Amino acid sequence: MTNTRELLTAAYAAFNSRDIDGALSGMHPDVEWANGMEGGFVRGHEGVRAYWMRQWRMIDPRVEPMAFTEEPTGRVAVTVHQIVRDLSGHVLRDQVVTHRYSIRNGLVTRMEIGD
Repeated sequence: MTNTRELLTAAYAAFNSRDIDGALSGMHPDVEWANGMEGGFVRGHEGVRAYWMRQWRMIDPRVEPMAFTEEPTGRVAVTVHQIVRDLSGHVLRDQVVTHRYSIRNGLVTRMEIGD
């Protein structure tokens, strides 16, 4: 769990600093990533990159991990504090949500939001 926690903590830090390549370095090339804005999933590094670039043109999200739990299924649940601002800095959402990760061979293969 320590390596997984380090992997995910680094990914959140990279996301928050808008370091896409840093965040993608911990993901499998065929990763499935939850699309929290439009629903469904984006796939692969280029899908995640395009999704985040599109997202950051509209909103300014910041996500801080609070707790990590290994589930019986093998997934890792991360409780996060998420603050979403519009581009002028006004808070649109301030909430705690759960992200669930599937990890294989040290890389994220899937991320889901919520239950």
